[in-house]
Amino acid sequence: MNIVASKKPSTKSLKKFGTYMKDHYLLYIMLLPGLFFLFVYKFLPLYGITIAFKDYSIFAGNNPIDAIAKSEWVGFAHFQRLFRSSAFLKVLANTLIINGYKIIFLFPIPIICAIMLNEIRHRTYKKLAQTAIYVPYFFSWVVVFGIFYSLLGTYGIINNFMASLGIERISFFSDTRVFRGLLVFTEGWKEIGWNTVIYLAAITSIDPTLYEAARVDGASKMRQIWHVTIPGLMPTIVLMLILKVGYILDTGFEQILVFYNSTVYDVADVIQTYVYRMGLGQSDFSLGTALGLFNSVVAFILIVGANAVSKKLLNRSIW
Repeated sequence: MNIVASKKPSTKSLKKFGTYMKDHYLLYIMLLPGLFFLFVYKFLPLYGITIAFKDYSIFAGNNPIDAIAKSEWVGFAHFQRLFRSSAFLKVLANTLIINGYKIIFLFPIPIICAIMLNEIRHRTYKKLAQTAIYVPYFFSWVVVFGIFYSLLGTYGIINNFMASLGIERISFFSDTRVFRGLLVFTEGWKEIGWNTVIYLAAITSIDPTLYEAARVDGASKMRQIWHVTIPGLMPTIVLMLILKVGYILDTGFEQILVFYNSTVYDVADVIQTYVYRMGLGQSDFSLGTALGLFNSVVAFILIVGANAVSKKLLNRSIW
């Protein structure tokens, strides 16, 4: 009796779902292109992960998929080779340091910018300021490199001005002491506007009556920000921080690939650029895939771990 009773709700649910599909079949037809894209570009390529466990050669088969199938299985040999390499330790350290700098120095700035923009009462000034912050996000990294190279290059505007004052020129793009700072600064200049818009949207969802109650209680503007705005932003802040921690091994491949050169490999070569140079530059596809898989697994663990810690300590989480 219990078994029969337990099956009835599921059958009823299936019938209800079937009725819903029949009534809204156009929505499911619209869903098909997205599912097709997800399957072709997300799930099918997962077969390529096996390259990390094989001695892959593009000449082993008639096509890439056939080559993967016919390549010799070597297990964790490429992972052992990767972890024993001094180059791996260097690129891992560079990745953590650069992304650590970006989190420490750049993460709070969009929050501050959003709060400051929200306090601008003149709509025209507010729109102009928001546009000025947001526009760089639409520039490609190649364009950003061109802008900053004309400013900070050895014979750029700033170095020429410094030279006219008798100050020694600084090689921002080839000096290992300042190159990481250049990466952080340009990342902030380009990306802060996008994150600011996210926090501005979160501020608009805060109940205005909370500000009215705070004003009635005599709270100053700073008190309103501290006790109303920031707590209202906290779910978004936690979400963004979890994502940042989860992608701590993803330092922005395109930016570094455009900006760096062989003179700063020691401080700027990160996991993604190392995968690019080893996988495509030296045709060591197995090692590159092993490193990419390591990166993905660590990112997954960090996201799940950061979410669990946030849920336990702050009672806020993504899921």
